[in-house]
Amino acid sequence: MQDRTRVPSTPSLQQHATRAAFFMPGFAIAAWAPLVPFAKARAGLDEAMLGMVLLCLGAGSLLAMPMAGALAARQGCRRVMLAAMLAACAALPVLAIAPNAVVLGLALFVFGAAIGAMDCTMNLQAVVVERESGRALMSGFHAFYSIGGFAGAAAMTALLSAGAVPVWACVAAVVVVLALVGVAFRHWRGERVDSDVPAFAWPRGIVLLVGVVCFVMFLAEGAMLDWGAVFLDQAKDMDPARAGLGYVAFSLAMTVARLTGDGVVQAVGAMRAVVAGALVAFAGFAVIVLAPGVTVALLGFVLVGIGCANIVPVMFTAAGRQTAMPESLAIPAISTLGYAGVLAGPALIGFVAHGTSLQFAFWCLAFSVLGVALATRWLRV
Repeated sequence: MQDRTRVPSTPSLQQHATRAAFFMPGFAIAAWAPLVPFAKARAGLDEAMLGMVLLCLGAGSLLAMPMAGALAARQGCRRVMLAAMLAACAALPVLAIAPNAVVLGLALFVFGAAIGAMDCTMNLQAVVVERESGRALMSGFHAFYSIGGFAGAAAMTALLSAGAVPVWACVAAVVVVLALVGVAFRHWRGERVDSDVPAFAWPRGIVLLVGVVCFVMFLAEGAMLDWGAVFLDQAKDMDPARAGLGYVAFSLAMTVARLTGDGVVQAVGAMRAVVAGALVAFAGFAVIVLAPGVTVALLGFVLVGIGCANIVPVMFTAAGRQTAMPESLAIPAISTLGYAGVLAGPALIGFVAHGTSLQFAFWCLAFSVLGVALATRWLRV
């Protein structure tokens, strides 16, 4: 690979710029979440129509991720990430003013494609920056996605609670993202692969196994988001108004664990960190299901957050080290499989819970995560 874009930079500046790259999509996607009720009312949608329209966001992401890797190989990460964040900034205000389901669906498709392209390309950037640093950095990078999500949701909720018009709240969020882009993009990587790279390739060998691990871990994360509060309400008789504390405990624990995760990975080794994380996450699910009361169950959410935190970052590092596929193909494939876990998770858990019970569905998640610990015997790269 040859860097054809001569931009003054240093390894430290590239690391900070990569952290900013992870913060931005987390901030942007979280800024959309508080807007959903406003968008639903403005477009005149019922719950069923809203569910269909929201699928456009996931569809855009899934289609964009594989193509983003090929574009990054040909154009460099910098150009793809810049285009992705500009597209996300253009789409976000439209989400607040969409007058009907068609416009909202199209805006969500563009927004999802932009976020998906950014998610994929920022991991390509992170792999190169981490590799050149000679030390573990990936968990810290991923922590900034979580920090961005917290900041975006908190800022948008505060603006809307203060009476801000949704579209102007979106404009404020866009200003924040554009300011970060203006500072960071000069230090994003500009290398291009000299050979042509196909737009999509099926994962094979160790890349497929890494992708399956990411699918499982994103499935577990999606379960905490979509089913955690329902579980506390139905299985632990927690007040529905407070049941969201489960996801809060999970997400805060994950963020803290990622901020400290690079040191852990550096100290004990990547695969040992994965095994330990999977065992802690399994224990967390067991505590959630078996806990006699709400307080102990919330401790289970914390354990799941700690356990899951550093497994996906280690998998992306492994994707950058394997030789079965070029990383410009491997990372998009892994990103797509992981995101498929987020999308499929709610439906899969609901299907299992409907046929058996929600407790059994959570046990299935627990043993799936335990399988990740067993998979490490084939993941040494």
